Amino acid sequence: MLAQMPLRTSVSALALLVLGGIAFAQAADIRIACYSDGNECPATKTLAERFMKDNPDIHIQIDEMPYKSILESVPVQLAAGNGPDIARVSDFSQVVPYQLDLTPYLKDAAYWEKAYGPVLDWMRAGPEDKGIYGLMTQLTVSAPIVNKTLFDQAGVPVPAKGATWDDWAAAALKVAKATKTPFGMAWDRSGARFAGPAISEGAKYFYAAGHPPVVDDGYKTMAAKWVKWNQDGTVDKDVWVATGGGYRDAFEEFANGKIAVYLSGSWQLARLQKQIGDGFEWVVGSAPCGPAACTGMPGGAGFVAFKGTKSPKEVAKFLDYLAQPAVYGEWMVMTSNLPANVELQKQKLDYKLSPAGSAAMSMFQENATTLTPLAYKLQGSQLSRPMFNATVDRISQAIAGQITLDQAYDRITADVADAAAAKAKK
Repeated sequence: MLAQMPLRTSVSALALLVLGGIAFAQAADIRIACYSDGNECPATKTLAERFMKDNPDIHIQIDEMPYKSILESVPVQLAAGNGPDIARVSDFSQVVPYQLDLTPYLKDAAYWEKAYGPVLDWMRAGPEDKGIYGLMTQLTVSAPIVNKTLFDQAGVPVPAKGATWDDWAAAALKVAKATKTPFGMAWDRSGARFAGPAISEGAKYFYAAGHPPVVDDGYKTMAAKWVKWNQDGTVDKDVWVATGGGYRDAFEEFANGKIAVYLSGSWQLARLQKQIGDGFEWVVGSAPCGPAACTGMPGGAGFVAFKGTKSPKEVAKFLDYLAQPAVYGEWMVMTSNLPANVELQKQKLDYKLSPAGSAAMSMFQENATTLTPLAYKLQGSQLSRPMFNATVDRISQAIAGQITLDQAYDRITADVADAAAAKAKK
């Protein structure tokens, strides 16, 4: 076609092509590795398209992949120098060496500190690190989820605010016996899930100097109760014992009516609405208490920026766009997630949920207000993963009768000490 044009037109067209090529070459390409708990990646694409209309010199590509791929392949890609510019991750300790400090590129870093301060530490290497490395895409909170239909059938009231874990276990067992349900309760096989009850019982997890001893009197109190409940039939012990290792949730046991109380968290909201629907009445309970606190555990995933990017300024610009209150609030509504923005946590967001889902979201938000500073610190520790893994592995062995609880405590302490020593060498 170009050969058939007059010379002047051909030259002009060629110039436009060249200029267009230069413009294209100058466009910043940002690649985001993303996984969804529900619809986080599609929702982010919608916002990214809006952002790109206002910023035509920035092109954003969102690659959606399974959570396992993010967990296993992204750290390898980063180590090889060919990782994404941004990734959605939940285990920040794996990517700390590759993170980009966004602070020099943000318009107002003080806003980030004020709005997202409690969770910024989760992405930092330690207490001395003051960098800003990414944006949480959600805040999650653990809480008991209740089959209220079974409670009603048994004539047992759902434990009220202020009830202890002993109250919850006794009520769950009573419901199970009255309704011939196999078990009263189950917790996800997760050290994080165990940590909230343990902190409520008085576990400190850290010495004053910061080194994690993990096992103390509060921890032992909760561990002894947990083993007893698994062994006396209050809890479905297969969730923790009949698993080769690693994480396992108990959602299917709850959805199929095999337990009355399920300790999981806000990230299950979409599954609760979709998979259970109106199959039975389910509600979220208040965070159970102990003598020290009434806390669950915070958690969540975030978009982390990486220093291997060729476009740090544009990466920061996009994350800063998502972090602003109006956009961030819309994002949380689109994904039915709790906001990590402390100001938005105080507001009533207009979620599009079923009546049961709305009630559950309100209770998750209420439980988020009782999370303790220690729970936040533990979640953000670079050693949280070894602490959580040692907890589930060793206490599962005690539940199965393979070792005693005292032996489990010794091995948890040794496991975490080994992990701390290995980390110190890096």
